[in-house]
Amino acid sequence: MPHKIGFTVISWSGHEGNYSAKKLMVHAPTVNGWRSTRFCPFPQEIILQLVERCRVRKLQLLAHQYLIPSKIEFHIGDRLPESNSPQQTHSLHRLGYVSLSDNEKTGFRARELKSVHVDAVGSYLKLTFHRNHVNQYNIYNQVALVALNILGDPVDGNDIGTLSRDQLIDQYLNNSQHSSALDGTYTGYKCDSISPLDDLAFDMYQDPEVAHIIRLLDQKKQDMVREERFDLAKKLKQAIADLQKVGERLGRYDVEKHSAIEREDYDTAKQKKEQMEAYRLTVYKQLELHDLLDVSQVKHPSISVHIYTHISSLPYDERPLPALRKRSSDQPISELDEIPPMTDTATPRSPGASGKPEPLTEKAQREASLPIDIYGDSLVAGAYSKTWSYREDALLAVYKKLMEVPPGTPKAELRSMTRAAVFLCKKALTDKVSSVFLASLNLLRMILSEFIPNHQLGKSEINHCVEQTWNNLLSRTGESTPRLRTLAITFIQEMALFKEVRALQMVPVELVRPMQSSVPTRLALSRLELLEKLLEQLGTKDSGFTLDNVMRFLAGGLEHSAASVRELSVRVVQAMYRLHGKAVLNFLPPDDTSTRKNILYKNLFDSLTKIDGNTVDTQPKKGTEKEDGEKEKEEIRSLQEQLAVLKEISVEMKDQIRVDAGAVLSSLCIFCGERDESFTEDGLDLHYWKHCPMLQRCLQCRQVVEIASLTEHLLTECERRADFTQCPLCSEALTRDKLTEHAQSAACNPPTSGENCNHCPLCHENFASGEEVRSHTDTPIRKAPGAQMQSATTVAVKLLKLIQIIYPS
Repeated sequence: MPHKIGFTVISWSGHEGNYSAKKLMVHAPTVNGWRSTRFCPFPQEIILQLVERCRVRKLQLLAHQYLIPSKIEFHIGDRLPESNSPQQTHSLHRLGYVSLSDNEKTGFRARELKSVHVDAVGSYLKLTFHRNHVNQYNIYNQVALVALNILGDPVDGNDIGTLSRDQLIDQYLNNSQHSSALDGTYTGYKCDSISPLDDLAFDMYQDPEVAHIIRLLDQKKQDMVREERFDLAKKLKQAIADLQKVGERLGRYDVEKHSAIEREDYDTAKQKKEQMEAYRLTVYKQLELHDLLDVSQVKHPSISVHIYTHISSLPYDERPLPALRKRSSDQPISELDEIPPMTDTATPRSPGASGKPEPLTEKAQREASLPIDIYGDSLVAGAYSKTWSYREDALLAVYKKLMEVPPGTPKAELRSMTRAAVFLCKKALTDKVSSVFLASLNLLRMILSEFIPNHQLGKSEINHCVEQTWNNLLSRTGESTPRLRTLAITFIQEMALFKEVRALQMVPVELVRPMQSSVPTRLALSRLELLEKLLEQLGTKDSGFTLDNVMRFLAGGLEHSAASVRELSVRVVQAMYRLHGKAVLNFLPPDDTSTRKNILYKNLFDSLTKIDGNTVDTQPKKGTEKEDGEKEKEEIRSLQEQLAVLKEISVEMKDQIRVDAGAVLSSLCIFCGERDESFTEDGLDLHYWKHCPMLQRCLQCRQVVEIASLTEHLLTECERRADFTQCPLCSEALTRDKLTEHAQSAACNPPTSGENCNHCPLCHENFASGEEVRSHTDTPIRKAPGAQMQSATTVAVKLLKLIQIIYPS
């Protein structure tokens, strides 16, 4: 498995003061890394020698907050380049480069952690720094690098590793990567088995002692797994998770202590030191009490050596690695991480380093006016802080305040407290830090299951709470981080079963809203997993789940682009078939030869036949086979006739002037088919905007859309789509507050049961699916579910293909 590779800095272009490139060999928040000389020439170079010949899998770079190069280039090889040799450029192989953010969005108070997946073998690595980004703080045009981490596997002198067939294909297809930009989505070989304990984020954001204990426990956990002592392995896994949070907190205390030292506030520094020692001792006693820790193992050699003294004299593996806070290795790379400056007094200071959250901006004060009135400026400032620990503490404080509300508090005050808490909870549900996200889930759980029921605030508050948080909750089920995704899925399942939430049937109804084929795979899988679990627990009777809405949702899943989504959709269809029998077939394509050409539907129909207890007839009937043969011959004959006609037209046109395809369509509206010489580029725009009977301007966002797609636009694309829902009877899109009124009015005109027809969202009329688009009294139409109407765009594409056949040049 790839692991951390040690290295030695052997040469560099130059440095300013004490910012030697040698400091890149140490990972610690008090080390500021390398910094170029003032007004240095570009490019600047640093050459590293790895401790052994390695296949490098991953590079991690921590950039300075304002001394930022525009890009960093990488070269690797087995021979040290000689400055006087004309073959210098050929001794190292160019891997590519990464571009760095100019950091303006963070106000130059954060540092970018860049991770790059590579696959290259060598003993030497050269970093080339190109010209700096210009900003108000970088007055001497310098570049800097705070930390560098190399991950890979050792190889011997003759072995360059064995690539699998797929990796060789990837390497061939992506051979252009060596001359292009490298980034975190590297398309060649990518190793997913790197331990998070070897990640630069772990080393930089964890207390060194606790990090050492975590590594000991992780090794012990692996030993227990090999010995199949799974109960103890589970116990160790939980202890490691808890210790990571301990390490983060101790790291924060250490940051605050150093900040106090810089301000010469020695009372605060002493207080933080005592606080750290007491907290550390308590944790160690708890671990020892549960037989998880031998305290004699804690005294790691590097811990006994003070970080400002003797660092350079220690072996690489024994160097101290103090922390600020933990970053999950599963979070997206290239994300800007907050790292408050430590000893660099010229660095713009992070407001969070002073021990208090930074003040609220005017925008934050406006949008959080209710929480500020209820909970005060200080607490809300913590919720908006750029420091994750303040955000977590703010949520815990709200939780505590709600739990301590005395009985008899006026209902108006209770509702205000609830809505203010829901506002902060909604914001925290999007937080990328797992501990903050978990705190938001705990707060939301308490509000729904305890606070609102205990104080009898009624269904309206439950409804408000679920409505405000649902979209953010559902989006987290599509997370790439397995732990966060599991937390979100588990919570939604739990929330749907709360007595008060279950009575409103909100979660089932929201969960089965129609799914487009373009929905991200993880999000689609999560929705299907939740549907499968909740169907078992709630059923389809008075639960919000109905045969109609579930099957319409599954119809989208069966057409999804990802095979895993289609397979899970099939499994849920089978579950619905066990509940509702043959009624499910009304929502599926007809079980005929044409449909069975699709292997998915063939297997689905065969599985449904088996559920009925019947055997699957794998041999086609003779009569059916004969009919299919005749149909196929007729289709071939028809196609041959069409091809002959096209060839004749092509021959006739050879002697004529070639007509440009754009000219053919220049005077044609591709939506309504009208042709007019005034349809120039500007003329068509005017036609689309005012006169085309097939287009309609959305009254919500002012965008011009096909009316055939108006309902879909309002539900999935419009900037105010959150305000709309779909009528389950006539399929029109309506604002949520008008749904009940609409369902009771004459405007709600559902199609006759079983009828396959089109529905007009403007005049609310239904008409046969075979009827021409514009024959409906020149009124644009909206395709109802199941209708077989071609959109104008599809017709235009066919016209273009026909023109390309006629005029191949």
